[in-house]
Amino acid sequence: MSTCFITQEATPEILLRVTNVCAECYCDLHTGDKIHYDMQSYRYLCDCCQEKLCSQMNDDCEIVEDEAPGLFC
Repeated sequence: MSTCFITQEATPEILLRVTNVCAECYCDLHTGDKIHYDMQSYRYLCDCCQEKLCSQMNDDCEIVEDEAPGLFC
């Protein structure tokens, strides 16, 4: 589990007031989906994009690998 993200369930309030799409790949987020708040970039990500981004980060939440062209899910 990464301390770089806060994982929570998408609620109607988040989807209505904050976002209803992943900030990275723009896939639709739905009530009940597991979403991840990226505390470094202040955005919500889907599972797939969070896992890919997390794999590029060190323990200090810094990106240590170059972004691969396949970051989008």
